[in-house]
Amino acid sequence: MNLSISNIVFILGIILWLLIRIPYQQIQRQNIIIDERKSLQEKILRILVWTGIIFLPFIYVLSPWLNFANYHLPIWANGLGIAIFALSLWLFWRSHHDLGQNWSSTLQIREGHTLTTNGVYQNIRHPMYASVLLTSVAQVLLLSNWIAGLSGLISFIIAYATRVSQEEQMLLNSFGDEYEAYRQRTKRLIPYLF
Repeated sequence: MNLSISNIVFILGIILWLLIRIPYQQIQRQNIIIDERKSLQEKILRILVWTGIIFLPFIYVLSPWLNFANYHLPIWANGLGIAIFALSLWLFWRSHHDLGQNWSSTLQIREGHTLTTNGVYQNIRHPMYASVLLTSVAQVLLLSNWIAGLSGLISFIIAYATRVSQEEQMLLNSFGDEYEAYRQRTKRLIPYLF
């Protein structure tokens, strides 16, 4: 077992990450869906992200199976990882909170769906993706293992590159000019930059 402080912080953070989602998943179940784009690709991406951010890190922390790929980081990197993870958890919670009933774990539009442009959505269109990116960066800094540490970042990059354009097209189809105007005044992940 690899029970260092940084590994325990990561695992506890992931448990908190999962707990943040529970009330929003319950709300989502009550939604009447009018446009859902579940596909095999969507299911594969979800499995990939779960594997990269949850499954492989848990295997690394709870068993010696991945120890052959360990590396060493200075203590300041762990501290930076903890700070980035704390920011990612706040952004993850705030993204869910600001979306409220509009949140969905898959590509879907619900009955009564509105375009959220306030709160953390005021400056970036995809703060939830930004929070997962931050989680993935924290994972590299907290889990000193080439497989478990990088698996979250690699799976996020693949999922983001594959999914975000589909999500934006669905929102453009649903909200038209309103979404296009929102797209023009915001960035995707990093306020004022990207």
